[in-house]
Amino acid sequence: MSLAHVLLTSLIEKPSTGIELARRFDRSMGFFWNATHQQIYRELSAMQQKGWISPIEEDDAQSRKKTYQVEQLGRSELASWMVKQSPPAQLREELMVRLRAEAQIGGNSVLPELERHLQLHQDNLKLYQAIYSKDFANADVQDRTLFIHKHILQLGIDLEIGWIQWLEKLIPALKAFDENHESH
Repeated sequence: MSLAHVLLTSLIEKPSTGIELARRFDRSMGFFWNATHQQIYRELSAMQQKGWISPIEEDDAQSRKKTYQVEQLGRSELASWMVKQSPPAQLREELMVRLRAEAQIGGNSVLPELERHLQLHQDNLKLYQAIYSKDFANADVQDRTLFIHKHILQLGIDLEIGWIQWLEKLIPALKAFDENHESH
């Protein structure tokens, strides 16, 4: 997947200016894909050159802000990308490598980082649950788009709960190992 596919998806959902896209990215797509505002603007320019998107003609010609919309070439690109196969996401988690190193070196030096990650996952869970109750608690699940968005968010919630449960078992167990080691 490329940033272009993320941006095409966002623009199909709603034609937007670069800054609107960047803000929406920070609020939603950014949960799946990291990109700086500079990368977003660079990608928009490349997509416009390929004919995938175009600026909507504004009544106010003085405005420097361009509102982009997806063109047929962009729709075709997104449609062909959608049917491609991709492997399940691989867990590339630096924390796991640190933990493996910790298993060899010892000293529980990774504990503060594990505790920090626990807090981050708890914060994410609160954020996702707040979005859920604001946007989906009373949503019409007969609406296909809302149904899909709700289930993507539910997966995020489930993943955060999984991380929290794992860390809440791991951290005290590692502390207990350390205490048992000191008492011998």
